[in-house]
Amino acid sequence: MKAILDGARIQSRAELHDALVRELALPDWYGRNLDALFDCLTEPMEDTELVILHGEALREHLGFYANTLQIVLRRAAEENPGLRVIWE
Repeated sequence: MKAILDGARIQSRAELHDALVRELALPDWYGRNLDALFDCLTEPMEDTELVILHGEALREHLGFYANTLQIVLRRAAEENPGLRVIWE
């Protein structure tokens, strides 16, 4: 699976989590926070490539939360060999 998030189009945390749910087909129990995202991404899943486009724009819109997101995604990919994250 290939999922793409466009950081230029995401203006808020709510929009980020909406995009994550949509692109990654996250389960109903997803708690719409970064801890829950980590839990979902480290569960067994089909091979997934997550591409974050316009990462700098995402940082401008979400500030520190985008930096924390990047750390969470990196750590999840380290734990889950089926997850590849590209931050552009």
